[in-house]
Amino acid sequence: MRQPQAARILAAFAFLVSGLFLAPHGIEARAQEFQTAAPTAILMDAGSHAVLFEKNADEATAPASMAKVMTAEVVFNEIKNGRLNFDSEFVVSENAWRKGGGGSGGSSMFAKVNTPVRLEDLLRGLIVQSGNDAAIALAEGIAGTEDNFARMMNERAKQIGLTKSTFRNATGYGHPEQKVTVRDLAKLALHVIETYPELYKMFGEREFTWNKIRQQNRNPLLFADIGADGLKTGNIDEAGYGLIGSAVQNNQRLIVVVNGLKTAKDRATESRKLLDWGFRAFESQQLFAEGQVVGEAQVFGGNMRALPLVAKKPVRVLVPRGDGERVTARIVYTGPLKAPIQKGAEVARLQVTRGDMQALDMPLYANEDVQQGTLSQRAFDGLLEFSTGWVRRAFSSLVESI
Repeated sequence: MRQPQAARILAAFAFLVSGLFLAPHGIEARAQEFQTAAPTAILMDAGSHAVLFEKNADEATAPASMAKVMTAEVVFNEIKNGRLNFDSEFVVSENAWRKGGGGSGGSSMFAKVNTPVRLEDLLRGLIVQSGNDAAIALAEGIAGTEDNFARMMNERAKQIGLTKSTFRNATGYGHPEQKVTVRDLAKLALHVIETYPELYKMFGEREFTWNKIRQQNRNPLLFADIGADGLKTGNIDEAGYGLIGSAVQNNQRLIVVVNGLKTAKDRATESRKLLDWGFRAFESQQLFAEGQVVGEAQVFGGNMRALPLVAKKPVRVLVPRGDGERVTARIVYTGPLKAPIQKGAEVARLQVTRGDMQALDMPLYANEDVQQGTLSQRAFDGLLEFSTGWVRRAFSSLVESI
């Protein structure tokens, strides 16, 4: 493990000393000036994946109905992979009706027991009306039981990088083992927005009528005229009031998550304050154009020793308006890279930091094909690697001991 770690550190160090130091400044300092009453909160820029503000973002809390975004993601993934479509029908079981129907005391779609309902309608019942009956009907229809569906939720959560969240049901009902973090919920929102842009539009619908009962979306941001188009609220006694929200202004999308607030009014106020501050306090600056060479990575055993690296989209970071400190960037990879390498392969990452906070982490790709080198080239690279390997191992030992 030590040699790859040293390689990553040396690669980053080589990039830093090559002179890419990016100003402007002070996002971290500005972020600390902002205050929120939410016990846990995070604000993220969707374009750069940069965290603009966080407070106890990795503290485990109950998600309440915000868990339904994970339920929707599993259903969206089934649709994307062709296993379901909007015309698929699921029967509302007696279990779904008793646990999530109108008489259960929670939010409900008011679907009739033992009746088939189209998937499209169940999704709107889940997303717009926050129906617990819809959530259970979807879970049972897809996985047979809600427990089986919860296992699917956890499998998908792991696949999309939610490392600190565990789901035990499709509704968000309280369970001692069902815990999430606001950071993971922000990642989930970003994943849904980027992966299912057409299906995501359901989260922005303001109302839905089923069984002749019209219900408004519970997300207060949708009615606040701030460009909001999602996502979901939640509330149970053990967690307080929470919200996952997203809004777009001037082609910039922000994602906000708050949890643990005392009232629905506090939830609406604090989430809007965070979004207003994010749109007001920061501006986007482009560091590299799409396809522009960002840097190079060393290659072993190839017909070239330095491989140009590019990003597949413009590289942008958010910086405070009219203020700041130095922002630094580095290329991180395990190297040297071993030939052959195909053009377009993901081989490294670009990381941009401001103080202790990460402003950007995005993949970099090979800009050229690298063929295997001649016998003499490979022999020279082997000798070079043998003679310099001890330096990386020694440097790695030094870093690990600090």
